[in-house]
Amino acid sequence: MRIRDALLLCPAIGLIAGCAGTGAMKGGDADAAGASIGSISSITAAVADASRPSGDRERDTQRKPAECLQFAGVKPGARVVELLPGGGYFTRLFSVAVGPTGQVIAVAPPKSAGAAPAAPEPSARVQALAADPHYANVQVVVMRLAELKLAEPADIVWTSLNYHDVHNVSGIDMHAFNRGVFELLKPGGIYIVIDHAAPAGSGASDTSTLHRIDPETVRSEVLAAGFEWVGQSDVLRNPDDPRTVPVFDASIRGKTDQFVFKFRRPKGA
Repeated sequence: MRIRDALLLCPAIGLIAGCAGTGAMKGGDADAAGASIGSISSITAAVADASRPSGDRERDTQRKPAECLQFAGVKPGARVVELLPGGGYFTRLFSVAVGPTGQVIAVAPPKSAGAAPAAPEPSARVQALAADPHYANVQVVVMRLAELKLAEPADIVWTSLNYHDVHNVSGIDMHAFNRGVFELLKPGGIYIVIDHAAPAGSGASDTSTLHRIDPETVRSEVLAAGFEWVGQSDVLRNPDDPRTVPVFDASIRGKTDQFVFKFRRPKGA
């Protein structure tokens, strides 16, 4: 696909830094600004993929997938680890964007010990996705978040709207969790965290009630695990969100104020 065609299909990708129309990237990330034609074309193809469910397509205006993948630096041949993939909204996008030479590892937790016998496996939906030959480069790994370990290192580790839920895992040590993510990455590898913003100064007090977290709490926890700060995108920000109601409330669902943070494992680490 020619670059002109890619920009016509998905004009947001053509904006600086691969972020929002405001070009709202902070932190001096030269990597995102210098995205290749190949990565733009592959992301455009991923968003336009006819195999995506209609429900996913309808959510694109809210989730801004092209801008977010561009900001993360997703490109053909990349190895992406997605933590807590849910129904596979981003899994499908990653699969097409990294192409046949890339790989997507979807990490889902096992069923909790206290779950009802009839409760579905948390990995069931993404397992069904991975069984589709169209997404043949997707591998599902069932693993506890406190025990992250893979045989091969990743270029990108990604978690979207789930970091606050990790705080709610019984007995979880967030420093150990983030160190586990650190070890999943190659030196120079990227860690992306997207989540619903809670009020400034609230820490992690709203993770199980409002399903939100203070952005600065995420930043401090991840940096404490040895990561470097790269930057953030404002593409999912909503200043009209009061941040004081649950994310599932009808008044704000699908319109929450969300932060998109980008960290890096230091190249010498």
